[in-house]
Amino acid sequence: MKNRNDKNNGDLVNEKIRFNEVLLIGPNGEQYGKVNRFQALKKAEELELDLLCVAPNANPPVCKLLNYGKYRFEAKKRAKEAKKNQKIIEIKEIQLTPQIGEHDIQTKVTAALKFLGDGNKVKVGVRFKGRQLAHPEVGEETLNKFINYVKEEAIIEKQPVLDGKWLTCILARKNKK
Repeated sequence: MKNRNDKNNGDLVNEKIRFNEVLLIGPNGEQYGKVNRFQALKKAEELELDLLCVAPNANPPVCKLLNYGKYRFEAKKRAKEAKKNQKIIEIKEIQLTPQIGEHDIQTKVTAALKFLGDGNKVKVGVRFKGRQLAHPEVGEETLNKFINYVKEEAIIEKQPVLDGKWLTCILARKNKK
């Protein structure tokens, strides 16, 4: 029996198993039935394998005979493959002002379309300064104008909301069929 006590994971392996009685499964899936802990450890030593508790909450706990090093290697490999296949979506932010110029808004639209094309979400915010907050409808017009420019490529995920000095909404890419 190999002495492998990985301190970085919570697996119950070999001597870490403290249950009096376990349900033992062989390396090829054969059932050994209920055996006490010492018999299970002895069987693992005979087969030069490790004893891994795969279901500690079962009654009785289920343990399997296997090569623990190979098991950990394959688990890490599966985790790495899963991580590689996932897409991380970021939220990019674009800031506008109520009196933004036409060319400036077109520049911001171009940036937003690029972000959406990369698969990210875009948070569009209109910031009010000083007395501009007395006329939030001007900021709403600016935000609606921006949304109209990107409506071919984007959907509104979160409707515009006035929060303090900011009028914000979140846009996401339309799904291509």
